[in-house]
Amino acid sequence: MARKEGKRVKVCGSRHSPSDIACTTGYMINMKHINKVISVDVDKCQIHVEAGVKLEKLNIDILPRHGLALSVLGAISEQTIAGAISTGTHGTGYNHGIMATNIVSLELLTGRGEVLQCSASENPDVFSAACCGLGALGIILTVTIQCEPAYRLHEIQTSTTLDDVLDNLDAYVEGSEHFRFLWYPHTDMVVISKLNRTERSISTTPPSWFWNKLIGYHAMEFSLWLSEFYQPLVPWINWLYFLIFSSQPKERVDIGHRVFNFDCLFKQLVTEWNVPRNKTGEVLRELRDNIDKRRFYAHMPTEVRFTRSDDIMISPANGRETCFINIIHFRPYGRKTLNTKYWVVYEDILKRAGGRPHWAKEHPLRNKELSELYPRWTEFCDLRKKLDPHGMFLNAYLERILSD
Repeated sequence: MARKEGKRVKVCGSRHSPSDIACTTGYMINMKHINKVISVDVDKCQIHVEAGVKLEKLNIDILPRHGLALSVLGAISEQTIAGAISTGTHGTGYNHGIMATNIVSLELLTGRGEVLQCSASENPDVFSAACCGLGALGIILTVTIQCEPAYRLHEIQTSTTLDDVLDNLDAYVEGSEHFRFLWYPHTDMVVISKLNRTERSISTTPPSWFWNKLIGYHAMEFSLWLSEFYQPLVPWINWLYFLIFSSQPKERVDIGHRVFNFDCLFKQLVTEWNVPRNKTGEVLRELRDNIDKRRFYAHMPTEVRFTRSDDIMISPANGRETCFINIIHFRPYGRKTLNTKYWVVYEDILKRAGGRPHWAKEHPLRNKELSELYPRWTEFCDLRKKLDPHGMFLNAYLERILSD
């Protein structure tokens, strides 16, 4: 119908991406009911599912029944599996890739009406492109995911200084299976998380209504709302919340997905870019200097994670060990504000360090700049034209980044 009418088609997953990557003036397809399990191979630790299944359903309902789990996750699990892999969603772990590196095969419905079976051995170029395809190549119908036996994670959280982490970065990153840290701007302090698989029994502290809900949510939202009218409050808020929630050591053992995921609290604006891992110190120190000297105010926390390199065509980690740096601006009570100066300085620093923007978030880069960042960019663009000769899956977002 879309081809006859000359209209475009886009697929939306869980509508999580804070950009217009899934928007269209034509037909929008919602995959929420295309979410069934097709088959499970427990011996190979592989599961074949329809592409609209959400990560949270996999984590909670489906995989535990078969004694399996996903090897790595990001901060949330509201996305569909196809949406997560199509935009380069990632977790952290020096020996782990982005989520798409755990895809064994997929089925792709192209703009020409063909259904292609794609894997490392069957249509390998299409597979390499579609594992982070931005929805530009067609509609992912099914995926086969490489999982692992269900596991528990032991998390140890401690605090230290930003300089300590940056001076000893390789030791920190490679000292645990999954390492991440949260920097509190204006404080020079970070909370580090070391996550490792364990046989220990589950051991967690029940959440406190007073500290977690009243102080950690409602008081924080109110404080940030006040800071919208008097921005010099921001450094004090960052210091206070670091002292209350992050200054003391913590430890827990829990099911893997519960440790990977965490509560993102209330509405927020985020942007995330990545740089080669060896540029981490240079970038964060320059960002800190700009915050301190230029006196613009940065909400906490800045989240920093790491992945290994891969060979997926336009993966954010293509060809390089990668550090992902995520900055945030909360929107207390839904206020539509943005610290534009902070955003611009952050993007400038990351661009000069060879940064690549997160595909699911807003960014200013265009075709020429992106072609210099991705060695296989032209190959991806040519393949897109071949699979979708009528531009059925294009939209404003894709035209901004793919058009000459």
